[in-house]
Amino acid sequence: MSGWWTYLEDQTRREVDENVLCDRPLMAIKAVWEALRPLGLGLREAEQVVHARYEIYGDRVRRTQPDPLDVSSLAARAGAHPGRGAAVEALWDGDTIHDWFVLLIAVLDDPSGEGHLATVYHRTGGPPPGTAADRPGRALAHYLGVPFHFPSPDVPDDEAPRWRTVQRLSEAP
Repeated sequence: MSGWWTYLEDQTRREVDENVLCDRPLMAIKAVWEALRPLGLGLREAEQVVHARYEIYGDRVRRTQPDPLDVSSLAARAGAHPGRGAAVEALWDGDTIHDWFVLLIAVLDDPSGEGHLATVYHRTGGPPPGTAADRPGRALAHYLGVPFHFPSPDVPDDEAPRWRTVQRLSEAP
């Protein structure tokens, strides 16, 4: 482990370890980075400090279970959001911890908005996130009787046009 850990106050160390044990890596990184940034610690080094804590705790980390992707679970989540469902959308996103992942979103009307349904990460030995999100997203959209929008299932693209944008463009004169 890097020597940065020794510069953390005991309270911050406890906070970092609690976040690691509860599988909240971004919160742990934030705590390390905020505490040591004045000493010159960069974000990458904060990630390395947290990664080392994950290695130390190993199997004691209570890993977050993946979001369920079966139609009944997704439909229940969609039904819990206010508003009428207008579409199911799959969006690429990413971060330094998980690399690229896909968000399944319920696009809502009346009131307008959106609701999170699931996050699909790459799992070791599993299909890429785009492939893993495409089938349940399509199945949910079919079940709900709404369109499914996933403009780039094979290639991560977090700037692909959103469903509402595509709808507005198709309705323009």
